[in-house]
Amino acid sequence: MSVAEGWKSWEGRVVDGKFPLRQWLGGSEHGGVFLTHYAGHEPPIAAIKLVTDDGIDAERQLSLWRKTAKLSHPNLIRLFEAGRSRTDGNDLLYVVTECAEEDLSQILPQRPLTPTEVGDMLPPLLDALSYLHRRGLVHGRIKPSNVLAVGDQLKLSADHVAPASDGNPRRQDVYDAPETAAGIVSLESDIWSVGVTLLTALTQSPTFAKDSRGDPSIPAAVPEPYRGIVRECMHLDPKRRCSIPDIIARLQPSARSVPAQPEPAPVPKQSISRGAIGLAVLVVAVLAGLTALFSRGKHESPPVPAPVQHAAEQSVPTPAPAAAPKPVPSAHEARGEVVHQVLPEVSPAARHTIEVSIKINVRVDVDPSGKVTAAKIVGREKSKYFAREALQAAERWEFSPPESAGQPKASAWMLRFKFGRTQTQVTPDRLRR
Repeated sequence: MSVAEGWKSWEGRVVDGKFPLRQWLGGSEHGGVFLTHYAGHEPPIAAIKLVTDDGIDAERQLSLWRKTAKLSHPNLIRLFEAGRSRTDGNDLLYVVTECAEEDLSQILPQRPLTPTEVGDMLPPLLDALSYLHRRGLVHGRIKPSNVLAVGDQLKLSADHVAPASDGNPRRQDVYDAPETAAGIVSLESDIWSVGVTLLTALTQSPTFAKDSRGDPSIPAAVPEPYRGIVRECMHLDPKRRCSIPDIIARLQPSARSVPAQPEPAPVPKQSISRGAIGLAVLVVAVLAGLTALFSRGKHESPPVPAPVQHAAEQSVPTPAPAAAPKPVPSAHEARGEVVHQVLPEVSPAARHTIEVSIKINVRVDVDPSGKVTAAKIVGREKSKYFAREALQAAERWEFSPPESAGQPKASAWMLRFKFGRTQTQVTPDRLRR
């Protein structure tokens, strides 16, 4: 019997005099997870995680759990209570959490997720991660086993949430960013883990080859836009990794640099029936429940995204059409369009200094392939910081080139950035050459 399975023998014991260990759900040599009864919660079924206090700062861990219990987000597992207990001569820490029916790691051994299912998984995962990052917190353990299903909601585990750190080495696995071996755990470390989790979801394997710089070489079989997202998440240099707004922008059909795969024909809602997953059939329903969760949400056309109100999740609003219809390009010239938008990464501290909106105009020159070849600030710089952020973001935009007589040609654009206290907006205008 493995050390992890040794925890199963704890079934039937009571922790801290009030939490019965009803059913072992899994664990490792460092701890075990059980179903328990949590009075005062409806339903009263919860999960309790036991951790041996050997080699950890027990008071710091308890403090982190109690602070995390005060967080509230629909895509984060709720923490109810944490404490210390001496059970059968063993000194333990425990945390009581919302109980999930299944997790992503239980379906991947059977099959990879489809691109449509990944498209359903990423938005709630990124929303929860943005919520943490806005508060200076990192998740620290993003991987398939911590992507959970509770009823019809996808949630991230929350028992590893902590402030960013830079000096406490910790145990590593394949989903951890390289720098975590030195105890550096940052917002960028979470982005790396998102990339590896996404790669695993699509290929069933977290392994990857490396190029000469140590960056990942993503299999060509991974479809766009996910291949580009994984590549940008997993740069060896944390400063080169993409941001959450970058990922969100790449998920939008208008921002993809390659044609999106056609969506399947709509399926009538009444043809899909999902019953509730009861505790009594938890083990049997694990695979079916998660499959149902990740296959939802693509039977209807997705809504047009509205501007997000949080700084960490900004999206570029599409300019409203003019009242009069736009002229149709002639047969000799096809208009160019924006195909990939990048928003500036503005720190919360900098954003809070804004009294009135700050406007920065950036002119970009675009070659016939649609890549930006030059970018410069136009007009007076009201803020060197915001001007620099706008310039760096503008350099990463991509366009579909206009055509003349069937041939792509260079173009020029003015990107009008407007920084506010809660969001950044960008209006792109093509310039006549």
